[in-house]
Amino acid sequence: MTYVMSDLHGRYGQYVKMLEKIGFSDGDELYVLGDVVDRGSEPIRILMDMSVRPNVYPILGNHEYMAEYLLTKLSVEITDDNAEGHLTAEDLSALAGWLTDGGQTTLEGFRRLTPDEREGILEYLAEFSPYEELTVGRNRFVLVHGGLPDFDPARPLWDYDEYELTTTRTDYTRRYYPDRYLVTGHTPTGLIAPGCGGRIFRQNGHVALDCGNGWGGTLGCLRLEDFEEFYVE
Repeated sequence: MTYVMSDLHGRYGQYVKMLEKIGFSDGDELYVLGDVVDRGSEPIRILMDMSVRPNVYPILGNHEYMAEYLLTKLSVEITDDNAEGHLTAEDLSALAGWLTDGGQTTLEGFRRLTPDEREGILEYLAEFSPYEELTVGRNRFVLVHGGLPDFDPARPLWDYDEYELTTTRTDYTRRYYPDRYLVTGHTPTGLIAPGCGGRIFRQNGHVALDCGNGWGGTLGCLRLEDFEEFYVE
């Protein structure tokens, strides 16, 4: 079976409960649509678990986009040759914004790792795909974390850059593809439609997965073969 979820945001307990709920096995596939890290208390633990599962496929979110950049910067050994200008004013501003937006838990967990483990985490973050395209049964899916700005159905996905794909908000009132579902995270479903908070949004060829888990709410997961929804409160 093929499953999709998003916006785990460091809540390891919810992640494990969901894997148990769907009976996730070696014969299944799981696509995680970004924002694994930040806010919750155990983002590094989730990353380490995902990284050893060959049938879990991570997609880049805006929080991984920022975390990889800043953790790489902070991991460089500072010497006399690179000390000046190692962190620019823009880097320091980005670091402050990241920590304010939940990055503190990721940074603290990263610091507790051994040097080899830190290197492994950075290598894994670099492997996150900016998007995925799937065919499951008779249905086709495009998976991204955020959205597709200046959308044109003829525009190939590789033409978008990572920043666009991870930070853009999707227009859920508009159907993007006539023959494919656009599956996204990033925007909590409670902000998409009244009464949809805590539940997966499916309408206009969209599947929106962020049920508010990152803010202490619900984690949602969808099975693509039959569109069955699963929730962990």
